[in-house]
Amino acid sequence: MPVGDSMTIGSAGEHTWRYRLWQHLRETYGGPFRIVGPREALYDKATDTADSYEYADPDFPRAHLAGWGEGWHHITPLIADAVRAHKPDVLLVSLGLIDLGFYTDAEQTADNARLFVAEARRSNPRIAIALLPVIPNVRAETDPPFAAQVTRFNELLAKTAADLDEPRSPLLLTSTPPSYDIHHDTYDGTHPNANGEHKIAGAFADSLHEAWDLGKRYGVETH
Repeated sequence: MPVGDSMTIGSAGEHTWRYRLWQHLRETYGGPFRIVGPREALYDKATDTADSYEYADPDFPRAHLAGWGEGWHHITPLIADAVRAHKPDVLLVSLGLIDLGFYTDAEQTADNARLFVAEARRSNPRIAIALLPVIPNVRAETDPPFAAQVTRFNELLAKTAADLDEPRSPLLLTSTPPSYDIHHDTYDGTHPNANGEHKIAGAFADSLHEAWDLGKRYGVETH
């Protein structure tokens, strides 16, 4: 189940990193798998609503738990029901930028991340969770106090992963996508373009392979 904010839900007509990772797993996973989640729509910039189904590839399995402008603050209250209803084995989580930008400081955001893990495990005590740090974005480049909050939250997220990891319900912090450049990998300083989608998908794929032996490394030769 992909879980995230605007970088995960994507906009009408886009592919999204979810799509890039699905392509990769189809080629490398070596067995059946499903993408699950309670939502399917994309964000429609024209109407400012999450009600578009105009995926660049109509065959892409669209399920997710992501929302434009949503963060840990919004998703944590939903995760227990989503896990109970849709029965994911693995959560791929990319959250935090919205929280730090509008709702909570680094410590409060980390508290919500811990609560998210507890709520997910309440519905599935064996759930595996991969967490993506808050990645480079234009506000962090131009707003030093915000950049400091991002750095602090990523430190706390790493501590959360270390503290809460357990054998029956592994918790994994992925690496920030290597060489991620907001001038090359986004279309507006925050939201990934095709380059950025591949890099985010690669961060998840490489971590899943290295930590849990799921799929293979995200080689550009297969894309």
